[in-house]
Amino acid sequence: MEDDAPVIYGLEFQARALTPQTAETDAIRFLVGTQSLRYDNQIHIIDFDDENNIINKNVLLHQVGEIWHISTSPADKGVLATCYNKTSDTKVMTCAAVWRMPKELQSGSHESPDDSSSNTQTLELLCHLDNTAHGNMACVMWEPMGDGKKIISLADNNILLWDLQESSAKAVLSSSAALEGKGQLKFTSGRWSPHHNCTQIATANDTTVRGWDTRSMRQIYCIENAHGQLVRDLDFNPNKQYYLASCGDDCKVKFWDTRNVTEPVKTLEEHSHWVWNVRYNHSHDQLILTGSSDSRVILSNMVSISSEPFGHMVDDDELSDQEDQHQEEKIKEPLQDSVIATYEEHEDSVYAVEWSSADPWLFASLSYDGRLVINRVPRALKYHILL
Repeated sequence: MEDDAPVIYGLEFQARALTPQTAETDAIRFLVGTQSLRYDNQIHIIDFDDENNIINKNVLLHQVGEIWHISTSPADKGVLATCYNKTSDTKVMTCAAVWRMPKELQSGSHESPDDSSSNTQTLELLCHLDNTAHGNMACVMWEPMGDGKKIISLADNNILLWDLQESSAKAVLSSSAALEGKGQLKFTSGRWSPHHNCTQIATANDTTVRGWDTRSMRQIYCIENAHGQLVRDLDFNPNKQYYLASCGDDCKVKFWDTRNVTEPVKTLEEHSHWVWNVRYNHSHDQLILTGSSDSRVILSNMVSISSEPFGHMVDDDELSDQEDQHQEEKIKEPLQDSVIATYEEHEDSVYAVEWSSADPWLFASLSYDGRLVINRVPRALKYHILL
């Protein structure tokens, strides 16, 4: 039985890092990283059993520090990367490392661990992404369609492209680029495009969004003043190669065509505070998720700029003449963009929203107080899209 009610899981620590397990396409699985100053930090592996509407969790120790960002290998279910704080000589550095989880936890399962075996386990360190020369790590991105061997990290004003070698036990810096300009330039986030043979990434720094070619490490487009304040997050439309979404501290979500960056194609102004996160649905790109410091998660239906702006075409043979005419008129007119639902299960800033890799109708959101909420696209809309 499918129920639209949210499922809520509470961590005892604060948290802001969330990712789906990208390589796991059968089971619904998310990873959450904690931010505790006093205790060992943890990665919670959250398996959602959608038949029984329950969450099963496993906890891995992440002893090196508070987790600011987490991402998973697109090719290996057991491998993930974290950006974390490390204090040395009263100086705090944000570092990054690649880890492997214990073998028995690598693929999603619906069995709850019995209490005897649920001792907390530790992550195995595969390698550090050595950033001593480059500054603080903001995020780590895996090559989207790749074999899990290519990673880009953003450190202060540097873009670093790494090759993971010998079963990820070593990361070799293969190329890099730096932001040039006045002042303290720092990247806040980035996204690797799944298009153009994975040769492009987009980055955000301050109010600017830039595109880069990973082969030459040169800038290919620049959207200055993309937002009135800091840009927090970016995402590429998985089905339309030039479309990019951005969000930021001006409470707006903007959609860009990177071939013409003078004006956004569309702007959403539904949030009342900083927008931390924007995510396109992997299968149905009109579905857009955003999370904000206004404690809300908003699901929008951006049909007009999706890969199916006129809905599904109907087969001519099925229509009578009168219907035929009516159908043609309907097809010419794009469907209307709208907010589908606003989710208010959080009481604190929502720092992360993510779609499941296994179920296109299911998503998770995470607020700073450690509350993880799993929600579904409303059933009526799901059938409207499918039928």
